[in-house]
Amino acid sequence: MKKSLALLVATVASLVLLAAGQASASMKTVTVVMHDPGCHWFAVGGKFTKTLSVKGPIALANFDENTLIVAGPNGTKLDKIGKKLVLARGVYRITMVKQAPDDNHLKLVVK
Repeated sequence: MKKSLALLVATVASLVLLAAGQASASMKTVTVVMHDPGCHWFAVGGKFTKTLSVKGPIALANFDENTLIVAGPNGTKLDKIGKKLVLARGVYRITMVKQAPDDNHLKLVVK
């Protein structure tokens, strides 16, 4: 009985890891980059924008000059330089740590 239970748990764990790997492989990445004027922008197809609406979930990649503050429906999270942060559905306000008052405030809508 214990062997059967252990085998069942191992099988379920393997399936969960496989599904998670497939989800992350197909997950869209949204990139935030440093670009003047305005400091940070979403980089989309060679263009820069302050607002973006995408189908989610997504991975937010930070290529800005400092950590990003991502405020959304599940609270506030930090996205460090060169890292990715997975975001589910919701509206997110993105600013940078120690951001100047005249720098861009980004808005991301994940549907």
